[in-house]
This record gives sequence, structure tokens and C-alpha cells, in this order.
Amino acid sequence: MFGVEPICRVLTSHGLKIATSTYYAAKNRAPRTRTVRDAELRRQISRVHTDNFGVYGVAEGLAAAAS
Repeated sequence: MFGVEPICRVLTSHGLKIATSTYYAAKNRAPRTRTVRDAELRRQISRVHTDNFGVYGVAEGLAAAAS
């Protein structure tokens, strides 16, 4: 609905100088190692939870995912 340029103009008019290039640089940056690892852990934990009929709690789920 709104583009990046109008949003940056409004922010700049309120004293927050944001260049559109800052947005595009962040958008095009490769994901961080932590983000990639967190996504993998989410998949593993979800798999362990499903494999155990959804009854594993946090402690059991983490122990099973670690093994």
C-alpha cells in the first residue's frame, strides 16, 4: 500500500533521518547465522513434538532434540 520512499520522508520530517538505501541494504542482506540456526532448531523441535504425539513439554523436547 505504501512505498518505502514516502515512509522514509515522513520519518525524516519527524527528525528520524532514514535513507531508502538503508532499507534496501537490510532487505537484501543475507540472513545471519543465528537466524538460520534458529529456523533449523524450530523445525527439529516441531518434529520431536509431532513424533511424540504432541505430549512432550519443554524439558523433554529439548532433551530429545539434543540427542
